[in-house]
Amino acid sequence: MSTYTQLHVMTSYPPCNLNRDDLGRNKTVMMGGVQRSRVSSQCQKRAVRLSEGFTDIFDANMGVRTKKLGTGVFNTLKEAGISEKNARNWARDIAGVYGKLPDVKKEDTSLGLDISQLAHVSVTEQAAIDKLVELLITEQRGPEPGELDLLRHETESVDIALFGRMMADNSGFNVEAACQFAHSISVHEARPEIDYFTANDDLNDGSEHSGAAHIGENSFVAAVHYTYICINRDLLISNLNGNVELANRAVRALIEGVLTVSPTGKQNSFGSRAHASYVLAERGNYSPCAIGHAAFTKPINKKSNDYMADAISALEEYRANHSHCYDVYTNDSYTMNVTTGTGRLSELLTFVSE
Repeated sequence: MSTYTQLHVMTSYPPCNLNRDDLGRNKTVMMGGVQRSRVSSQCQKRAVRLSEGFTDIFDANMGVRTKKLGTGVFNTLKEAGISEKNARNWARDIAGVYGKLPDVKKEDTSLGLDISQLAHVSVTEQAAIDKLVELLITEQRGPEPGELDLLRHETESVDIALFGRMMADNSGFNVEAACQFAHSISVHEARPEIDYFTANDDLNDGSEHSGAAHIGENSFVAAVHYTYICINRDLLISNLNGNVELANRAVRALIEGVLTVSPTGKQNSFGSRAHASYVLAERGNYSPCAIGHAAFTKPINKKSNDYMADAISALEEYRANHSHCYDVYTNDSYTMNVTTGTGRLSELLTFVSE
């Protein structure tokens, strides 16, 4: 079995603002002396993890990433007739297992149930929480110290196995991510532009004024992006307690999501949904390498008539040179190129899950 599965993906995005900064502008990066558009790794992972295709497949194997674990427990206890004071205290006891809670004084009317940082709760852990809450309701009492050992090393939560989990207060229950996403960057210079827009009042008949009711600006950019993903298959299987079948399903669903799901940022304004035009998939035991970042250090010439075709050529040329210099002949590969009608998604998914 191959240890690593790598994907080198290129996607052509029309005018879009998929991932913005604190000022609402497209995220960017300077590389090769020019400004590139950028989509963060966190943005890409979230888009795949929350996509309908991914959640439908793994409905029973998805963890929950939240600060509001205590609120859910509190509401369940309250609905079962537990007093507000006891429901709050018991919910804080349970939520406190997953992270630090704010101090709440006796005279404070706030519930203080939100964990200070996001906690990723696995499927098995949520089941243990639900079982404990049910017991507390039945016996009308608070949790005992031994009953608060709710953290679990074992997990069947695909999202945690793929993307990892960090628990600052309980580092022994951290999970190392089996999947690494690089920030997606444009293969050419791409400077964000400004869309100045107005909105009119439908009930304004122009008798008083004919101006717009609202004026605003949107940042946008159009670019061909390179995305790199690396999956450590051995680690993924280990994270899933040796469940090879579930690991293979996870790899297939993840990669299909990467190729077909766009981040949700400003989709209503730009309708910038796109499928990948090119993907090079590799599997093997050789040290992984994001070859596209080196291939595109020199940006594709802005005078190019076809950014996608030139980018594909640059990537494949660099890969051939890289393989020759490093003697990397052990990595099998499969290419799907929509621009030439080469390869099929079904065959690609079979290749990456073998």
